[in-house]
Amino acid sequence: MQASSDMLNAALTGAPELARLPGRDLVEVARYLVPLEANLVQGCLVASGIPAVLADAHLVQTDMLLAPALGGVRILVPEEHLQQAQAVLEAFAQGEFELGEDADVDVDGGAG
Repeated sequence: MQASSDMLNAALTGAPELARLPGRDLVEVARYLVPLEANLVQGCLVASGIPAVLADAHLVQTDMLLAPALGGVRILVPEEHLQQAQAVLEAFAQGEFELGEDADVDVDGGAG
């Protein structure tokens, strides 16, 4: 299932450097059929200092069966951050943001 999702995400992305929003400096850098994946990647971009926003996430979450027809969830960044965002996306694809088995994750918010 993951391989088919990756293939669909790649097909949806197409040529993101050409997908500009009219009248704005935002550029589409990626698309995901699963909103959770888009949120995860957006978080990695923001953590890397890139102001990334999601488009259509709520619409896709409303009815996941419409996700392919709607084109999935788009991740948008300002044009001046395009190269840095592409580098972060490559690092994400290579697994550089993965947590190891011994990662200390504070699940209770320090209340315990």
